[in-house]
Amino acid sequence: MPMSGVTITRSQLSEAIYQEVGLSRNESASLLESVLTKISNTLANGESVKVSSFGSFSVRSKGQRIGRNPKTGEEVPILPRKVLVFRPSQVLKSKISGLPVAQPSPPTFGSSEFE
Repeated sequence: MPMSGVTITRSQLSEAIYQEVGLSRNESASLLESVLTKISNTLANGESVKVSSFGSFSVRSKGQRIGRNPKTGEEVPILPRKVLVFRPSQVLKSKISGLPVAQPSPPTFGSSEFE
């Protein structure tokens, strides 16, 4: 059931970190800003960002092409540019579709394979 017009803000994300992790509100806000800054800087450097079980962000270069003004029908050049692309993971796609999905098991530490 889609919820139109609902947007999650930075302050709501920060509050969720505060509630879930138990850091102070200032530490939660700082953690969120650090993560968002790291993602932004990585993308600005032309690198991809992959978040397991969520999806991947990448920057793609689009070449110049001819477009058309929808009001006048006049052809206009569209300059080359970079665009942000998000590809959701299968886990996220299934969650959005309401389908069950097997979550990857978290790594276990202290097992015999690490001894």
